Amino acid sequence: MPTIERIGPYRFFFYANEGAEPPHVHVQRDRALAKFWLLPVALASSTRFAPHELKELLEIVADRGDVFLEEWNEFFGNGA
Repeated sequence: MPTIERIGPYRFFFYANEGAEPPHVHVQRDRALAKFWLLPVALASSTRFAPHELKELLEIVADRGDVFLEEWNEFFGNGA
Protein backbone atom coordinates (compact mmCIF):
# COMPACT_ATOMS: atom_id res chain seq x y z
CA MET A 1 0.00 0.00 0.00
CA PRO A 2 2.38 2.73 -1.24
CA THR A 3 1.88 6.14 0.32
CA ILE A 4 2.20 8.85 -2.31
CA GLU A 5 1.93 11.93 -0.12
CA ARG A 6 0.79 13.25 3.24
CA ILE A 7 -0.97 16.60 3.34
CA GLY A 8 -2.11 17.75 6.76
CA PRO A 9 -4.09 14.92 8.35
CA TYR A 10 -4.57 13.13 5.01
CA ARG A 11 -2.61 10.20 3.61
CA PHE A 12 -2.82 9.68 -0.16
CA PHE A 13 -2.06 6.14 -1.34
CA PHE A 14 -3.05 3.27 -3.59
CA TYR A 15 -3.25 -0.48 -3.11
CA ALA A 16 -0.60 -2.54 -4.90
CA ASN A 17 -3.19 -4.99 -6.26
CA GLU A 18 -5.32 -2.41 -8.09
CA GLY A 19 -3.21 -1.89 -11.22
CA ALA A 20 -5.94 -3.33 -13.47
CA GLU A 21 -8.34 -0.55 -12.41
CA PRO A 22 -8.29 2.93 -13.95
CA PRO A 23 -5.81 5.28 -12.23
CA HIS A 24 -7.06 6.45 -8.85
CA VAL A 25 -5.92 7.45 -5.39
CA HIS A 26 -7.24 6.62 -1.93
CA VAL A 27 -7.28 9.16 0.90
CA GLN A 28 -7.38 8.29 4.59
CA ARG A 29 -7.80 10.32 7.75
CA ASP A 30 -8.29 8.31 10.90
CA ARG A 31 -11.15 5.92 10.02
CA ALA A 32 -12.41 8.00 7.08
CA LEU A 33 -11.59 6.76 3.59
CA ALA A 34 -12.24 8.04 0.07
CA LYS A 35 -11.31 7.01 -3.45
CA PHE A 36 -10.83 9.45 -6.33
CA TRP A 37 -10.47 8.66 -10.01
CA LEU A 38 -7.63 10.58 -11.65
CA LEU A 39 -8.78 10.65 -15.31
CA PRO A 40 -10.92 12.68 -15.03
CA VAL A 41 -10.69 13.65 -11.38
CA ALA A 42 -13.90 12.56 -9.66
CA LEU A 43 -15.03 11.08 -6.36
CA ALA A 44 -15.47 7.31 -6.71
CA SER A 45 -16.51 6.46 -3.13
CA SER A 46 -16.21 7.61 0.45
CA THR A 47 -16.99 6.61 4.01
CA ARG A 48 -16.96 8.84 7.10
CA PHE A 49 -15.78 12.03 5.37
CA ALA A 50 -17.93 15.13 5.80
CA PRO A 51 -19.09 16.84 2.58
CA HIS A 52 -16.85 19.87 3.23
CA GLU A 53 -13.82 17.59 3.57
CA LEU A 54 -14.67 15.79 0.33
CA LYS A 55 -14.80 19.15 -1.43
CA GLU A 56 -11.37 20.03 -0.01
CA LEU A 57 -9.99 16.62 -0.98
CA LEU A 58 -11.35 16.92 -4.50
CA GLU A 59 -9.49 20.23 -4.86
CA ILE A 60 -6.27 18.67 -3.55
CA VAL A 61 -6.56 15.70 -5.93
CA ALA A 62 -7.28 18.05 -8.84
CA ASP A 63 -4.24 20.18 -7.95
CA ARG A 64 -1.93 17.19 -7.37
CA GLY A 65 -3.48 14.88 -9.98
CA ASP A 66 -0.46 14.99 -12.30
CA VAL A 67 1.84 13.93 -9.47
CA PHE A 68 -0.53 11.16 -8.37
CA LEU A 69 -0.88 9.91 -11.95
CA GLU A 70 2.89 9.91 -12.41
CA GLU A 71 3.30 7.86 -9.20
CA TRP A 72 0.56 5.46 -10.37
CA ASN A 73 2.22 4.94 -13.76
CA GLU A 74 5.65 4.51 -12.23
CA PHE A 75 4.45 1.95 -9.69
CA PHE A 76 2.32 -0.08 -12.09
CA GLY A 77 4.80 0.09 -14.96
CA ASN A 78 2.73 2.30 -17.25
CA GLY A 79 5.26 5.15 -17.37
CA ALA A 80 7.47 6.12 -20.25
